[in-house]
Amino acid sequence: MPKFVQDGKTYNNPVEYALGKIGGKWKMPILWRLREQKKRYGELKTSLDGITHKMLSTQLKELEKDQLLKRIVYEVIPPKVEYELTALGKTAIPIIETLRNWGIAMMKHDGVKQGLPKA
Repeated sequence: MPKFVQDGKTYNNPVEYALGKIGGKWKMPILWRLREQKKRYGELKTSLDGITHKMLSTQLKELEKDQLLKRIVYEVIPPKVEYELTALGKTAIPIIETLRNWGIAMMKHDGVKQGLPKA
């Protein structure tokens, strides 16, 4: 497949493009945590050990821009904001689950003695 440009970025193939949407250290874990129910910012922050506020904020904005999640603002005092997967975001979950299962298998193969990742 020839190279293509989208949003000012050059991609060599569809896998590279897909990884641009959900790749990196934090996007898949964020999507995974939203797979069953919407969550508030603080719930996501607490569940993602090691993520900074700036990084979480940036990743949420990028996922929202790519229409993989939506930000719901409730007009109450104090303000309440929740995040949930869009229909498009839900299509990424089986891919993430496959990668997770492969990761578990590789951990066993490589003799990793740590506990298995939480679901």
